[in-house]
Amino acid sequence: MRKSRTLLVILALVVIAGAAVGITGWYKLLREEPQPAWVTATPEMRFKYGSIGGENDAGIPYWIFLVLPRMFPNYLPGPGGYASLGVPWEQGQELPVGFTKKVIGFPRVANNCAVCHTTAYRTKKNENPTYVDAGPGHTVNVEGFFKFFIDCAKDPRFNADNILYEISQEVELSFLDKLIYRFLIIPITKQRLIEREEQFAWIYRDDFPDWGRGRDDAMNLTKYFMIESPMDDTYGPTDMPSIWNLKKNDPEAMTMNWDGATHDAYSVIMDSALGLLGAEPKDRDEFLEHVDWLTEYLRNKPAPRFPFPINRPLAAQGENVFQQNCARCHASERTGTPVPVAEVGTSRARLETWNAEAAVAGNKIVLAMGIERQGLVEDTMIGYIAAHLDGIWLRAPYLHNGSVPTLRDLLEPPANRPKIFYRGYDLYDPVNVGFVSQGPDAEQVGTVLDTNARGSSNQGHVFGTDMPPQAKEALIEYLKTL
Repeated sequence: MRKSRTLLVILALVVIAGAAVGITGWYKLLREEPQPAWVTATPEMRFKYGSIGGENDAGIPYWIFLVLPRMFPNYLPGPGGYASLGVPWEQGQELPVGFTKKVIGFPRVANNCAVCHTTAYRTKKNENPTYVDAGPGHTVNVEGFFKFFIDCAKDPRFNADNILYEISQEVELSFLDKLIYRFLIIPITKQRLIEREEQFAWIYRDDFPDWGRGRDDAMNLTKYFMIESPMDDTYGPTDMPSIWNLKKNDPEAMTMNWDGATHDAYSVIMDSALGLLGAEPKDRDEFLEHVDWLTEYLRNKPAPRFPFPINRPLAAQGENVFQQNCARCHASERTGTPVPVAEVGTSRARLETWNAEAAVAGNKIVLAMGIERQGLVEDTMIGYIAAHLDGIWLRAPYLHNGSVPTLRDLLEPPANRPKIFYRGYDLYDPVNVGFVSQGPDAEQVGTVLDTNARGSSNQGHVFGTDMPPQAKEALIEYLKTL
């Protein structure tokens, strides 16, 4: 009897100890807290800072995220920490636009759609930027972020001693938290970041130029992340698109993406969000609610208005020029549908990164997750979409690969367009309609785009290039009104 009681006591203590360890482990590693109320106080704030679930598998521990720029400034393009990578960063905010913070056991940082779809512009040098959500992220160096985290993780200095020391300069972790960071969080973070190197192998190729600010190689990202295809020799960086006013796209008659590779807005948002998650959603219903909200928000988000004075009589003349020279593609039944690349004459590089087989494979993967959408178009792409031109003034640089800095340059024959310019400077040029892309300031802030480099040709789209100067001037003034 005495032995039985002793065994029961020991068993009870083991159970209690196990429960305590389990509860502590859940609390420190898995408990999920809602984001602060300010994040969802307005639709704009939710778009810029709201979590879509990426913190679960793609999140980086907040304290590690915070100290990496201080530890590894040599892997950044310049001083200023993450700001050197061109992220929009609102005054008073802890993190840049498009970066989400959420507690899942411990605070973690991930991304949402705003990281690539927020436009920063200034009307003069001595003012703070204006941020337009759902616009093209022309300043952000997405490839620079990918490389930075991988390069940090591969560095021998990325170890528990060094990282814990740097964290201690910011916050005093408890003894238990230090143990968890030392033996779990830091080693797992290092391992997961290094594992990404294989998926990003193509961006380290010497024969592939850097994308530069405001561009990504979207369909290769889809191939290597979602489909896990073997690396091929295709390379097609493209401009970040605007995603405002998506209700203008008729899902019955139009397709989306630069080449029409996706059936509708819901599918584009779905696939982009899955890419940010880096895995199947942990909570499918919650994830689908995020996608539904984003779709509705972006359908009804209006394009921004031109922030400078407009010469209205000249713009009225320009409307006639537009109807005669541009409307057949950009304001007709052809709008939102692909124009054969032989007709538009621009670079084929983006088209070559994608094919019908990849679309079939991608659709199967998403369907296996139990997610229904119209999805990717299971066909060979023939050209590039004749775009709607709403808010065209803020969508510089132009062409699908962002190889022409301003609308005025686009109306010049390709031989007269700039051969080299700098992307990512946020000072706006209202005369030429685009961003300042030459001069010491643009060169210091931006990344160079050489139109002779692979994937960056500025040829094609010669429509309107032979018009007289007066007609071009009027057309440019009219385009400011859209």
